[in-house]
Amino acid sequence: MAIAWRTRRSYAPQIDASASAERQKGPPFALGIRPSHDLPIYNLYSAGATASFTPDVFGLTGRRVEQQQALAQNQAYQLAAAQLAVTGNVVHQALIIAAARQQIAALEASITADEKTLALVRQKYTDGKLARTDLLTVQAQLANDRALLPPMRQEVAVAQDALAVLVGMAPASFSPPDFDLADFTLPAELPVGLPSALAERRPDILAAEARLHAASAAVGVADAQMYPNFTLSASVGTAALATHSLGGGSNLVWTLFGGLTAPIFHGGALTAQKRAAIDRFHAELALYRQTVLTGLGQVADLLRSLGHDAERVQAERQALDATGDALHLAQHRYALGKTGRLPLLDAERREQQQRVSYIQVRAQRYLDSAQLFVALGGGWWRDVDRLPGQRANPARQPSSAAVPDRRRALEPSQ
Repeated sequence: MAIAWRTRRSYAPQIDASASAERQKGPPFALGIRPSHDLPIYNLYSAGATASFTPDVFGLTGRRVEQQQALAQNQAYQLAAAQLAVTGNVVHQALIIAAARQQIAALEASITADEKTLALVRQKYTDGKLARTDLLTVQAQLANDRALLPPMRQEVAVAQDALAVLVGMAPASFSPPDFDLADFTLPAELPVGLPSALAERRPDILAAEARLHAASAAVGVADAQMYPNFTLSASVGTAALATHSLGGGSNLVWTLFGGLTAPIFHGGALTAQKRAAIDRFHAELALYRQTVLTGLGQVADLLRSLGHDAERVQAERQALDATGDALHLAQHRYALGKTGRLPLLDAERREQQQRVSYIQVRAQRYLDSAQLFVALGGGWWRDVDRLPGQRANPARQPSSAAVPDRRRALEPSQ
């Protein structure tokens, strides 16, 4: 609203007040002093007001106002895009930390099971009940599981440092919360039915539309500059040789001015400027289409990813349940004395490995859900007006008042 008010003031006349004090040498004819051999030295005081107005006959002022409004909207949407990117990155890093911490916990449990298995196999090898190849196999498995821990710990450290930067703090002085995947909740419903309408709330798409609108207005400006320009002005004031005489009626001075400036010959510069403005419009139109298609492509990819993530989570959950049942059965058989310690440890290890895989696919589903929120512009579930010219409800057909001159943004003025 403030942007519209500031730009629309260009339609109103401009009134300025002025005052001056001068010391001169010469004949002030306007004040009745005639020239002589010795030119007088005198003080001249003046005060008054000037009003000027440029009628918008051929739309020059209107298109300039429209262009400035569109450029202001573009800046606002770019700010919103930056805020959305920061918010999405914060969520992304938080999810990485939560998932990695759970995977580290599951891996440490698996390593504990490997160490118990290795101790048992080493004892059996010492007693001559197992071959050396069995011992080497268990040792290699323990080494492989231990090798998985440093990269995950590094992933947590990198995500924590990135999160510190995103919140505006130095990594050394920032301690992020201990995120856990259980702290995050997937949305109950996702807007799978209206991706194209919801994608219109993306700040980058709105910024591209605002740039296109500004380019269209620039064509109108270049076109209006090829027509005459009218100027009206008036001034009134007083002038005297002493300040106490400024209020005298005989010292009143005024002027009225009306001007017309019409282009006659500019060597083709005005035509070239209009042609260049039209070319810039077509370039912005191509960028706008590319931005829209890219946004819709991201939404479509993420919607498909969420469908595949749901299938993977279900499959991994079933596998985790199966390995859990196998572990319970091994524990029961071991308690009854029907199996040895080694099969039980092996069942525990398989269950922990499957748990790590299940955590990974759950984390990927959360990450894809967060990316979908970003791809849809964020805040799609709320009906708020945050930015100038933004739709109050993206699923509703925008009115002409919500988006000023939307049709004019799609075609260059001639």
